[in-house]
Amino acid sequence: MKEVLIDTERCLGCRSCELACAVAHSESKNLFGAAGESKKPLKRIFVHQAGGKKIPLNCRHCEEAPCIDACIAGAMHRTAGGVVTNVDGPAECTGCWMCVMVCPYGVIRGEIDRRLALKCDRNCLDAGGEPACVHACPTGALKFVEVDDFSRGKRERFLESLGI
Repeated sequence: MKEVLIDTERCLGCRSCELACAVAHSESKNLFGAAGESKKPLKRIFVHQAGGKKIPLNCRHCEEAPCIDACIAGAMHRTAGGVVTNVDGPAECTGCWMCVMVCPYGVIRGEIDRRLALKCDRNCLDAGGEPACVHACPTGALKFVEVDDFSRGKRERFLESLGI
């Protein structure tokens, strides 16, 4: 399964990923339309400063997802494709925010008005099957790849830096 993985050396902190995520989750699905919507579209990826680096954080769709275990309503679940979500689930989110409290990455946010926990749901894939945040990243810091391919690329870059 492909994952959104981060090359922290490449992130400039431009927040293009945040904007693209919000637009992809808007009603209009375009920047100008989203800016004028009465219900503000919300991002599901967060760029934070960590020491001297900018780091984009989003749901890791954990194999053993604490948000699923903590969801007392049973709304948080894993789709057949491996995505952890509460959208179109077996139950409705009650807004208890247990998932927010247990997420080790802090990437689940509460939309209080709708009593709904929001997180990366991968309902933003473009025609090529790439998430909006990855597609919008101008430096290639976000990649939608198989985990083994990402690791192999990091190893190869490390060896190149050694001149090997």
